[in-house]
Amino acid sequence: MARDFMTDPKQLRDLEGQQYIVLRPTGAVMREWDRVRDAAQQRLGDSARYPGAAHVTLRGLYEPERVGRVRQIVHEWAAAQHPIEVVTEAVDSFPAPWQIVIARLARTPSLLHAYASLTDALDSTDLRRIGELPLEEWTFHCSTVYAKALDAADWAQLASDTHYDYPTPPAETVAEVELVTYFDGTEHREAIPLGVS
Repeated sequence: MARDFMTDPKQLRDLEGQQYIVLRPTGAVMREWDRVRDAAQQRLGDSARYPGAAHVTLRGLYEPERVGRVRQIVHEWAAAQHPIEVVTEAVDSFPAPWQIVIARLARTPSLLHAYASLTDALDSTDLRRIGELPLEEWTFHCSTVYAKALDAADWAQLASDTHYDYPTPPAETVAEVELVTYFDGTEHREAIPLGVS
């Protein structure tokens, strides 16, 4: 059974009514993500929050009344995609005010194409997008630790201690996308194969 991406009750409340289009690593990238997240959790305990499973967010939306329309667009987009190569370059971080430890991903051709083609698909709609950046500004990543509650000194130490460049980057190919929706404090997921109409 696939793990939920988000399990923290406060995070689930904050995500109410939102939809996310994500990739779920299940091989080498996931195993390394688990290792980094578990080590941070041992170190920090309840002073930080943690995703329940590795995921690469391609887009966030807020369409609580039009989930069916979101689903239609995602299905049409996914049918035209090829499997996507995901490669972890480094353990890195987003600085304050976010204070998030991440697995930073390489800008592989298939990942770039997926993001750009999803932008094109969404541009033809009036769906409300959350936190979207242009492709050239987007950092592909898997969030590992949400450490916003740490003070500046503790955060600086965590960011420094966890930074790591992989000499042999973990890599895998993801063959499906997941549409994740949040309603009534619960995460709902639908796996959609890539390249299948």
